[in-house]
Amino acid sequence: MTDDPARSRTFTWQDPMITAAASRSMRGLDFLRAMIAGEVSPPPIALMLGMRLTEVDEGRAMFTITPREEMYNPIGVVHGGIAMTVLDSALGCAVMSVLPEGLAYTTVDINVHLTRAITLKTGELRAIAESVHSGRRLATAQAKLIDAEGKLYAHATTTCMVFALDGGG
Repeated sequence: MTDDPARSRTFTWQDPMITAAASRSMRGLDFLRAMIAGEVSPPPIALMLGMRLTEVDEGRAMFTITPREEMYNPIGVVHGGIAMTVLDSALGCAVMSVLPEGLAYTTVDINVHLTRAITLKTGELRAIAESVHSGRRLATAQAKLIDAEGKLYAHATTTCMVFALDGGG
């Protein structure tokens, strides 16, 4: 072992089912705007990773995330799953932003291309996603993960299933 002292991190969150219930009572765009405004709690995964929904508009969503040491994999760079997670979140929110009240989505497929390593030196990253298609049953979106200078670290596409929250439609 090593003489390096152990590190730890603590975070707190609220009941995610309260947030889920709130999503059922409003349009996707209104729900996401309420989250940015602090009127709806973010999901625990966002708090755990330190990613934030920072912008949303019809068909567009942006998350920010800053790499941290606890995100590193055994080879000394941020695990690729972190990039995938923040891209999946941005993609899903871009899809959600075009859904009316009573409809929800779930990721069916995601394709992520990692283009360069992410480290602590990378600084804050932005995952910017846009809806490409929103149909009755399927929606698609695309996203990129970039740094402050616009350098690309990853890009992704997704297909989401759209469904009625009441189980119908």
